[in-house]
Amino acid sequence: MTATASGATAALSDVPTSTPALVACDVEGTLVRAGRRATPAVLDAIAAVRAAGHHLVIATGRSLSGAVQVTRQLGIRDGWVVAANGAVTAHVHANGYTVVDVTPLDAEPVCRLVAGTRPDLRLAAEVVGSGYRVTKRFPERQLNGQQEVLREFAEIWARPTPRLVVYGQWAQRLAPALRASGVTAIPARVDWVDVTAPGITKATALESIRIELGVAPSRTVAIGDGENDLEMLSWAAMSIAMGQAPDAVRDLADRVTGTIDEDGAAAALFDALLLPTA
Repeated sequence: MTATASGATAALSDVPTSTPALVACDVEGTLVRAGRRATPAVLDAIAAVRAAGHHLVIATGRSLSGAVQVTRQLGIRDGWVVAANGAVTAHVHANGYTVVDVTPLDAEPVCRLVAGTRPDLRLAAEVVGSGYRVTKRFPERQLNGQQEVLREFAEIWARPTPRLVVYGQWAQRLAPALRASGVTAIPARVDWVDVTAPGITKATALESIRIELGVAPSRTVAIGDGENDLEMLSWAAMSIAMGQAPDAVRDLADRVTGTIDEDGAAAALFDALLLPTA
């Protein structure tokens, strides 16, 4: 079944608000194209969902600083953010944000595995709220926030981190070995793998938020386009995949909306407004 923009013309006054839904949205490939801002159609749809009384949660693989930045750009001044693929949860408010939960990664075994297998690859350990500690500086615009270039390799795991980035040519080929070591490893691109603690996904963070907000499981919606959205889509009562998503993502979802170039997320968000009351 394909999601449509049929809800876009519905009067917001007719949308039930007595049983708010939790609507979780990925960022890159869903709400925005990489390096660009959201279109007016997407911004209007986000505003409509929030005006109807629903909880719109940004769920991204970005660092917390990057996630907060895009949340502000989307016009959200008060709401929940899931960053680092579920390893960091925060609440954004008018005066900044509050970190609610951070799940640390045991980074040393991961770093040693990468160094022993592919010493040419770069590593970045996220520093919550500010940037990254890196073994070698990453190219411009690849990381959000400051980059602290380390002098000693062991410094990469000397302080806690919720997420490691493994970056370089064909980095994705290391994902199976990383997973075999017990961690969560998700290739974002052929040259990029995000590594978090075992069992940590967007879905685990969203479930904690759902419980905190008191939203019924039947009132959950997820919209995404990538491999790091699979668990989130499985978690939601209604899952919507972007039209350009890989087959595995589209096959898993309950519905498929338009592509990012077609403002598919806007159509999906308006469909979320038409959820029946619980």
